[in-house]
Amino acid sequence: MNSKSYLYPKVDRRKRLFFFTLLIIIVFGTVIQTTARAEWIQKVDPWVLETAAADTETEFLIVLDQQADLTAVANITDKTERGTVVYAQLTAVAQQTQAPIIAELEAANVPYQRFWVTNMIWARGKRALITKFAQRTDVAHIYANPTVKLDIIAGTKVEREIQSIPWGITITDAPAVWAAGVTGQGVVIGGQDTGYDWQHPALKPHYRGWDGTTADHGYNWHDAIHADNPGSNPGNPCGFDLLEPCDDHGHGTHTMGTMVGDDGMGNQIGMAPGAKWIACRNMEQGWGTPASYSECYEWFIAPYPQGADPFTDGDPSKAPHVINNSWSCTASEGCTDPDVLKPIVENVNLAGIVTVHSAGNSGSSCSTVTTPAAIYDVSFTVGATDSSDTIAAFSSRGPVTVGDNNPAKPDISAPGVAVYSSILGGGYGTLSGTSMAAPHVAGLVALLISANPDLAGDVEALELAIMQTAVARTSDQGCGGDSSTAVPNHVYGWGRIDAWTAYESVVVPPVSQELIFLPVLLNE
Repeated sequence: MNSKSYLYPKVDRRKRLFFFTLLIIIVFGTVIQTTARAEWIQKVDPWVLETAAADTETEFLIVLDQQADLTAVANITDKTERGTVVYAQLTAVAQQTQAPIIAELEAANVPYQRFWVTNMIWARGKRALITKFAQRTDVAHIYANPTVKLDIIAGTKVEREIQSIPWGITITDAPAVWAAGVTGQGVVIGGQDTGYDWQHPALKPHYRGWDGTTADHGYNWHDAIHADNPGSNPGNPCGFDLLEPCDDHGHGTHTMGTMVGDDGMGNQIGMAPGAKWIACRNMEQGWGTPASYSECYEWFIAPYPQGADPFTDGDPSKAPHVINNSWSCTASEGCTDPDVLKPIVENVNLAGIVTVHSAGNSGSSCSTVTTPAAIYDVSFTVGATDSSDTIAAFSSRGPVTVGDNNPAKPDISAPGVAVYSSILGGGYGTLSGTSMAAPHVAGLVALLISANPDLAGDVEALELAIMQTAVARTSDQGCGGDSSTAVPNHVYGWGRIDAWTAYESVVVPPVSQELIFLPVLLNE
């Protein structure tokens, strides 16, 4: 044997083929594992992985791949029927698909909560559990569920004297609509906020759960706050899982006053004092989460008594016509995926409910409308103006530069500076913010439905009526390339709301006597 043969012995061809095949399997296996890992990581919000560890739990939302098909709902004109079909479809899909996930959660002995407003489950667990769910083919995404602080403008001036009709109500010309006999009667407004002081003299007469003698909170109030939020002070002045409305902060009480408030003693603070209100607490001392917001949205589509089963005990016939949302979910506090609430708000919209949202208080720069749910196309987003019809410095501007479709925002503007309304303890005071502007719009929606009940459930028609009759306001700020004469624009939207003009655009004119008798005359 020569030295060359000794150093490089011959290898059987079959062995060479085997080793070559093994090498290919190893290489491709590594590629496949790396690709699979990349795919599941892409399904998880970075915040979830950052806050979870082998020995640390975090909260997260498991969104399933299969979602209800609600396209046929668009052909349904009756609001209650729309809500009933949406409720039936959403609950059916959730019931049919969530069982395998629930089984794994129970086997892991971790807390969870099921949702149907979109096919989703809230859970709390460690990184290994999150990884396990992310690798499932029936899981579409795992979102963060952070604690989110209420966005408010500092400074409150308390006023005990009667102010009669506040400037914000007067400038919109809502009193002219009242004089025409339309005050919101027959309409239900929903609010999700820090809770509500339901016995405030300006609110109690208008609460749907109060008949003037006894209270029935069963389909009129829901508490989505079940425990302390990590961001708030320990304990809660109202408690948890409340069976009747309570406000642990004061923000909600103020916003509801602007929608329906009237104490019968001169404080006519609400846009639609003839409407009724129902409510859901979505924040614990000013701190909420995507899960608490989702729970309230779900309850509004089909209200159910506190402690009942939301999958079987909901009643869409008791849903509100419009919901006010004076809150935001910021990226800096963990809402790293801007689309976390998008399908939920879309489903509320499909149920025939107008969702009014404050634009945020991050102005005055352009592209400061950045938070869910104000950024969504289906949200009716509201900026804030002052008594001179000028946009407030704090009011967030468009265009939206986050999320999927980047719609023009805000849609509309309304009074939001030094707004006089109800406060805790039966008094009155002023607050500023887009949180104060949005309730004016929710109240106007109630006036329009009261004027023309056929508009109930027709979200698009209601929003168009408000936008196309607004007092046009322009800006030379140039946000989104707007010209100084552009209407709509990314500062005011279509302008400041005008209740009387909007009312005139939707009210059904009375049929004249000539038209009534014309067929008779022709037959003669």
